[in-house]
Amino acid sequence: MVSSQTIDLLKNELPVEQEALMVSDDFKTGLVLIDVVNGFCTVGSGNLAPTAPDKQISGMVDESVRLAKVFCEKKWPVFAFLDSHHPDIPEHPYPPHCIVGTDESKLVPALEWLENEPNVTLRRKDCIDGFLGSIEKDGSNVFVDWVKTNQIKAILVVGICTDICVLDFVCSALSARNRRILTPLEDVIVYSCGCATFDLPLHVARNTKGALAHPQDLMHHIGLYMAKGRGAKVVSEVSFGVPTEP
Repeated sequence: MVSSQTIDLLKNELPVEQEALMVSDDFKTGLVLIDVVNGFCTVGSGNLAPTAPDKQISGMVDESVRLAKVFCEKKWPVFAFLDSHHPDIPEHPYPPHCIVGTDESKLVPALEWLENEPNVTLRRKDCIDGFLGSIEKDGSNVFVDWVKTNQIKAILVVGICTDICVLDFVCSALSARNRRILTPLEDVIVYSCGCATFDLPLHVARNTKGALAHPQDLMHHIGLYMAKGRGAKVVSEVSFGVPTEP
């Protein structure tokens, strides 16, 4: 187990400066939820689900629900990725998980209501990177179309895992923005308290064939650090305001 002193030392050496974000109608913002599904968030729901209650993951779910409720009340655009895999197409190096048609690939109970919201776009993805998972057979991209159709200037990203699916999506979105593929998108924002990752201690990894140690707090921080290094904004608070007077 990585000691808290070691994690604090690394955080001091690799700091991630975070700011507060206020979302309003002044700047068109879309909410992106990444894989807030049972297979990653609900205790005992699958090979990659937590085996016991997890404070970081439950906090991520709570914040995702809070933000989703406000965005839906205001009829602002929401894009939700759901990890969904076909049983005959494995995703190495991970064991089978979130198989299409199972409860694992469904939104957590606290977010099931999103399926009936008119401002929500659901996208089942069969790969780590949701940007790639949004590509259709004809070459079009559902996520790109969502940004353009809604004229989104900023995306607020939450979900799991901070250093895997969240990070890969954020990096792709930033590259696409830089290439002017996502016009009018300007900002990719990662909400630290709205993200989480899993915990796999060293002593467990050593006894699991092919596994790598994955200390939760450290890898969460590294995911945020890498996202910020690629050009994302990282925020520690998200509040909602009213438009300013012209």
